[in-house]
Amino acid sequence: MIFVELFYVFSKIGLFNFGGGYAMLSLIQDEVVNKHQWMTINEFTDVVAISQSTPGPIGINCATYAGYTSVIHEGYPTWAAVLGAILASLSVIWLPFILMVCVSKYLLKHHDSKAITSIFSTLRPVIIGLIAAAAIMLMSKENFGDPSESPYVFIFSVIIFLLSFIGTRLYKIHPILMIVLCGLAGLLIY
Repeated sequence: MIFVELFYVFSKIGLFNFGGGYAMLSLIQDEVVNKHQWMTINEFTDVVAISQSTPGPIGINCATYAGYTSVIHEGYPTWAAVLGAILASLSVIWLPFILMVCVSKYLLKHHDSKAITSIFSTLRPVIIGLIAAAAIMLMSKENFGDPSESPYVFIFSVIIFLLSFIGTRLYKIHPILMIVLCGLAGLLIY
């Protein structure tokens, strides 16, 4: 049954998520697109775009939309899809919440411990690697277009990517303003 699978998959994603929502994206894609085929890669890239532009953590937003979409694709009615969205959202956070409550007392008491410091020093590069994997995963023909099919779309997508990267990195343009500007550029160009 789809609801049991959603609970299991998103509980597993929540349990092994280190580094926040962007680090979680590759896990979500592997489960919902590759393994279970609850949505296509095009739908997933739309989910990521919508999740970035809506309030809240990107990982939970992706889980919500994936839960909804997977139940709809299984042929259930809309009210059941809403339950799937709620189940996926809660499944991705319940285990990390319990773990943090259990571990927080220990971490507060032993935060200067050599073992704790070593663990966190090792986790930092892993988290950066997961975030980089999510970024590379999003650099696909679904997001940039295929240069052999539509070079115009591909070239403008790369230009928009570079301008947004330079604008946020070098000129410190606020991300919300950058999203609005890129949305307007997309509206005008495409």
